[in-house]
Amino acid sequence: MLVALLDAQRRTFALKCAGLSPEQLATRAVPPSTLSLLGLLRHLTDVERRWFRADMAAEDAPPLFSSPDDPDGDFDGAVGDAGVVEAAWAAWRAEVEFAEAFTATAASLDVEGVDGWRGTLSLRWVLAHMVEEYARHNGHADLLRERVDGAIGL
Repeated sequence: MLVALLDAQRRTFALKCAGLSPEQLATRAVPPSTLSLLGLLRHLTDVERRWFRADMAAEDAPPLFSSPDDPDGDFDGAVGDAGVVEAAWAAWRAEVEFAEAFTATAASLDVEGVDGWRGTLSLRWVLAHMVEEYARHNGHADLLRERVDGAIGL
């Protein structure tokens, strides 16, 4: 059930971004906010990477779009350039594929990983957290998409 819920949230986010130009994806919400659909895509990529690749699989996998020196790089670097958009989608797909493969091959949802902030956590917790993460950001995506082109209920 957790895997299906997370899959639905991921597909919803992709649908919210579908059919938009790079410039539309980079449209900021309401100044001074730097929130955009592209920024959310880059943020969710780093979130997927952190929880599944770094914490659960214990890989050396620093964020792709933010850093200690640029903690908001995921949003600040979300510019309306086709190359930036293509790279963000490719990275997101790669991280989702990794997460799906990790989850599918895990011995159980009780498999544990270690997070620098939260300590030891289970795959079950990570999946539940990711559903919450996507659900929250899909709410943002609803409002952003409506602002960009008026589309609602995607």
